[in-house]
Amino acid sequence: MIDLAPHVPAGSGLWWGQAAAESGPLVDALLDQVTEIGPCRAFCGLTWNRRVTRELPEALSLTSYGALGDLRALSVEGRLDVVPVHYSGLPRLFAEGLLPRDVGLLQVSPPGPDGLCTVGIGADYTADALLHTRTLIAEINHRMPATRGTPGIPVERFAATIETDRPLVPAPEREPDAVDQAIAGHVCELVADGDTVQIGVGPLPTAILDGLTGHRDLGFHAGMATDAVLRLVETGALTGSRKEIDTGIVVTGTVIGSTALYQGLDRMPVEFRPAGYTHSPRVLSQLRTLVSINSAVEVDLTGQVGAEVRRGRYIGGIGGQADFSGAAARTGSRSVIALRSRSGDESTIVAALRGGVVTTARADVDVVVTEYGAAHLRGATPGQAAQRLIAIAAPESRDELTRSLAP
Repeated sequence: MIDLAPHVPAGSGLWWGQAAAESGPLVDALLDQVTEIGPCRAFCGLTWNRRVTRELPEALSLTSYGALGDLRALSVEGRLDVVPVHYSGLPRLFAEGLLPRDVGLLQVSPPGPDGLCTVGIGADYTADALLHTRTLIAEINHRMPATRGTPGIPVERFAATIETDRPLVPAPEREPDAVDQAIAGHVCELVADGDTVQIGVGPLPTAILDGLTGHRDLGFHAGMATDAVLRLVETGALTGSRKEIDTGIVVTGTVIGSTALYQGLDRMPVEFRPAGYTHSPRVLSQLRTLVSINSAVEVDLTGQVGAEVRRGRYIGGIGGQADFSGAAARTGSRSVIALRSRSGDESTIVAALRGGVVTTARADVDVVVTEYGAAHLRGATPGQAAQRLIAIAAPESRDELTRSLAP
């Protein structure tokens, strides 16, 4: 195991990559050694590392842009600090030192013939953060594919390295169910041939992307890409031939999915770009056919979206939703919010946001979709919006929602 003490003094601020790009061996080394090193602060994004969420030492405080993946467990325990920031704002926070940046722990591909490593499948905030980080410690994983889209990193840039030959961690997955398929059917009707799609991860996004197989000349530009994106490429539905920029290229910050996806990247015309590009308002404004498809915890009768808090605890984050929804609504094709009509025994269409936090403003939401249909909100008055949203709420919740409108 690598000795981190010479490179990580007490009081250090660290960051590491997310999802399959997270360096498990380096993070585990930090968890093992931080008590002896002394108190440190760290930033990470989506993690599936149960040691982080089940065995977090008292000496390590953790910050994130959301309670994603297993970080929800820390949020419930009150041990996670969430910075409410648009994903496009992360590069600036690292540049200004408002997020930890003394030491970066990253997983990279082996050096190529030019002697340079790549950030592999994890560009997103990593490629932005490393520009402002004094000390970089790298896991050189011989199974991390070399990727295009961000500058290479000379091995000499790393203060220390370890070499591994381990498979990238596959994403946990749940197959879409009947409700997901019903929602997907409504969403797919809102996507036209030639549109550029942004969408997240999970069973509902999978159902939506699989439902687009019959479309033609779709483009893709998002923070994350999944197996379903690869399937669209392989069926010929996703060519990017009509994209206004990055024509013919799948643009993403990271990929999250199966081992087959990681191994199949050479069959995909993909470039991995930093958050400073994928979520940039300047970049997104050039995608005139952009359709953003995002989810939510709840939507109120004015069209405001809450995607962060439930029962006083963070269970999500702003992420890229506001970046993409705003761009799609203002300069793109349309902004879509897709969600199930109920979560447990509660309606997700509500009179007022129970979480008390607005993630996406109502003016940036064109259509809200549940399994009961699509509520078109662009150009609607508040009264029209409320009635259209009630019409796609769960039937057993509609009367109560209607009564909430009474003066």
